Amino acid sequence: MRSFARPRTHRTAAAAAFVALTLATAACSAAGPTPSASAADASLTAVQESGTLVVATEGTYRPFSFHDAGTGELTGYDVEVARAVAERLGVRVTFEETQWDGIFAGLDAGRFDMIANQVSITPEREQAYGFSTPYTVSTGAIVVRSDDTSISSFADLAGKRTAQSLTSNWYDLAESSGAQIEPIEGWAQAVALVEQGRVDATINDTLTFLDYQQQTGDTGLRIAARTTDTSSSAFAFRQGSTALVSAVDDALESLRADGTLARISTTYFGEDVSG
Repeated sequence: MRSFARPRTHRTAAAAAFVALTLATAACSAAGPTPSASAADASLTAVQESGTLVVATEGTYRPFSFHDAGTGELTGYDVEVARAVAERLGVRVTFEETQWDGIFAGLDAGRFDMIANQVSITPEREQAYGFSTPYTVSTGAIVVRSDDTSISSFADLAGKRTAQSLTSNWYDLAESSGAQIEPIEGWAQAVALVEQGRVDATINDTLTFLDYQQQTGDTGLRIAARTTDTSSSAFAFRQGSTALVSAVDDALESLRADGTLARISTTYFGEDVSG
């Protein structure tokens, strides 16, 4: 609370102001200089000076991060996008293959500069980490046999049989849509039941279905409807890596503008999922 006193003369007030300024300067000197935001954020300069962008990825998460069966080379959608970003930054890229359970701890410990592993942007994660602009945008999809025209919306699932994992959020969507649910272990079992006509449909992530089509060349299934809600994935960084995030965003924008993101996306999914 501010106190009030009688007004001083001009000379006295000036002297008091000088003393106060001197004391404030001395206090700042004793405490040491306060770094500016730009000086404190060495995230970009550290990468530039080392000449290497160190990226964490699983290496076991097809089609995003995996080893090619023929060459053994690390590849995948996220891996190739990260390589393209590093090239735009003018640095090399080194991948640190890390299990998902420890990937954020490794980022916190400074073992790598960013994570490229389909990290979904959530409010909780945004409180603790920095994120680039999304480079993957996906929806939920109803997958049916190509010759089935009875389902064209989620409302059409009422009374239909769908194959869903009990622990999946897609189970909840199928249930709320009025479907009769056949419990299954995962995607492979679900898609087999649809193909065999034992269920009418399955709900899953669009990317899962697009990858399946790319790998098998299967044309016996199709997407009947997609959710309006989307999920976005981006590169994750330590909190405060503002300069590096900004540089990566610029690189992604450039890659989007010249069609590189669409080309990489089409290679792995048959369509542009880069957003």
